[in-house]
Amino acid sequence: MTSRWASFRAGLEEFYAGPYRRTLARARREEDDLFRMVVLAEALGVPDPAAYYTAELMPALYEDFHAWHRRMGMDRSPLEHIGCC
Repeated sequence: MTSRWASFRAGLEEFYAGPYRRTLARARREEDDLFRMVVLAEALGVPDPAAYYTAELMPALYEDFHAWHRRMGMDRSPLEHIGCC
């Protein structure tokens, strides 16, 4: 009985969210890029009054840093201490 409900739920989710999956993924990527820009603002030379609070988030961003700076149109890493290319 639970597998029926699970498959019914999956079908409804696909019906309602399926057409918007690409739009939602793009919106999430744009929000992630903005968040990454806020966290890395001080390292990129933009004065950031919240740099003290965002410094502890930098290690969480290193994993996707290469994809981010390529998406932003930078051929090489803009940060001297992060050499990903």
